[in-house]
Amino acid sequence: MDEQATIRPGEGDVLIVVDIQNDFLPGGALAVPGGDAVIAPINRLANAFRHVVLTQDWHPAGHASFASSHPVKAPFDTADLPYGPQVLWPDHCVQGTPGAEISPDLHIPHAQLVIRKGHNAGIDSYSGFKEADRRTPTGLAGYLRERGFRRVFCAGLALDFCVAWTALDAAEAGFETFLIEDASRAIDTNGSLEKARADLEAAGVRMVDSTHIGGA
Repeated sequence: MDEQATIRPGEGDVLIVVDIQNDFLPGGALAVPGGDAVIAPINRLANAFRHVVLTQDWHPAGHASFASSHPVKAPFDTADLPYGPQVLWPDHCVQGTPGAEISPDLHIPHAQLVIRKGHNAGIDSYSGFKEADRRTPTGLAGYLRERGFRRVFCAGLALDFCVAWTALDAAEAGFETFLIEDASRAIDTNGSLEKARADLEAAGVRMVDSTHIGGA
């Protein structure tokens, strides 16, 4: 779309870089296919934004979302947790482990905030805004409002889970929201990517390419 080519980030804009961590990259415990391909476009994008926020998955050992915490379940099965159905994952991004570290190939020294999520042992947290119970806030919405941001641009891993949920919650919180598609990659399990795209469209989140953002 022509107007996308003229997007030039300003003082009211913030880039949210979601979960660029070793466990989501090739060789990691929950590697997203092609996940390392997002790093170069994200590094370029970050140069166009004065304001950048990072999110970081940060699970305690034995987290309720780990398949290993459910003896009769396997990774990518679903379990009913107190807040509803939960996809079960391989153990990943355990606090203090190398897999939980943000990739050293990500070069955003001017990032102003790191939001750690998933640290509640009984609740998963895909979104940078709210945990998976859809009630417990991270404080990110208040931070963005207090800083006066109006537009949110989301990129990272994985498109169909943490990136999509972050974008959906940004839109729900009243921010004009964009998801940068070529700077994101999906897991795509059990139809998750198709569902995420439908949910994003319904919420009014705009899917854009990094080439549509001036200076990127």
